[in-house]
Amino acid sequence: MVVELKYNQSADSAIQQIKEKRYQGALSGYSDRILLVGVNYDSDGADKKKHTCVIEEVSNPL
Repeated sequence: MVVELKYNQSADSAIQQIKEKRYQGALSGYSDRILLVGVNYDSDGADKKKHTCVIEEVSNPL
């Protein structure tokens, strides 16, 4: 599993960063599927926080 966290951006941009920077390359010896997880935390008011999450399953291309 490869996880990227963002703050006040988007979970999709976190997934995009994982793919662009090829973070899954650290798992090059792993031959099964990999989960790419993008999580974004948004501030909403003084004491409230919410998050969004995107999960993609991919085969290790390396």
